[in-house]
Amino acid sequence: MPDNAVYSQVLHPDKRDLGEFTVSRLLPSKQRPRVGPFVFFDYIGPADFPPGKGVNVRSHPHIGLATITYLFEGEILHRDNLGYVQTIRPGAVNWMTAGKGIVHSEKVTDEVLASGQRLHGIQTWVALPLEYEETDPRFEHYPADAIPAVERDGASLRVVIGSAYGATSPVTSESEIVYVEARLAAGTELELPETDELAVFVVEGDCTVGGETAPPGTLAVLADGTSAKLRAATDTHLMLCGGGTLEGPRIVWWNLVNSSRERIEQAKRDWREGRFPPVPGETDFIPLPDS
Repeated sequence: MPDNAVYSQVLHPDKRDLGEFTVSRLLPSKQRPRVGPFVFFDYIGPADFPPGKGVNVRSHPHIGLATITYLFEGEILHRDNLGYVQTIRPGAVNWMTAGKGIVHSEKVTDEVLASGQRLHGIQTWVALPLEYEETDPRFEHYPADAIPAVERDGASLRVVIGSAYGATSPVTSESEIVYVEARLAAGTELELPETDELAVFVVEGDCTVGGETAPPGTLAVLADGTSAKLRAATDTHLMLCGGGTLEGPRIVWWNLVNSSRERIEQAKRDWREGRFPPVPGETDFIPLPDS
């Protein structure tokens, strides 16, 4: 990239087949492992499920991270070993802190399985700061009406996590995070939030930052110090994600994130040998992969 480039990288998706549906994985990437504390970014869909077919992500473990599920369409049923059972729908936030270890599944209700649905949204992970990697696990649900909405000329904004545009999300995080959904009318200009690292993900539409296109379906990571405005050439739906620079390296292996390879190896042994507590009422699980 030239010295005056608006973007430091433009990350293209890696399509991943999850069995029931395909996701576009933007993070981690060979070009860049993270943006701020975000170490994982999966764009889901839109995926159409006919009656009798649905999301069926069996029980699996996490350590050292927090997961964020945010939907535009459809619903997912969350269950975890802490006993939480929670359906998430568009505009709501499921925030799950793994810390020293949690197990959860993501499926659908019997009603949705019978009727079918369109599923569309984003699942992200943020690595926990070093002092919180071994914190007690927890799960929090925030309904859609709890997420602050900001209306500006031509812009409808929702501050999903963090503080931006004069609003602060109620979602509790251990680090500085900026995560904003924006729907912009054609011709709208938007100032970008100030934070250490920031990326633009265009769900739909045509927009530019400082005159440079942010290609739909890619994660356009802004160069350090970029203060250019974002401009929507057409009606545009996008997400802004980033936050404070994460201290130190992180290892991402399967569903496990940590600063210590030894801790990752211990979690792998614990899952293989059945030492993680199960999700109540569930016996199906995802075995530890070979690699």
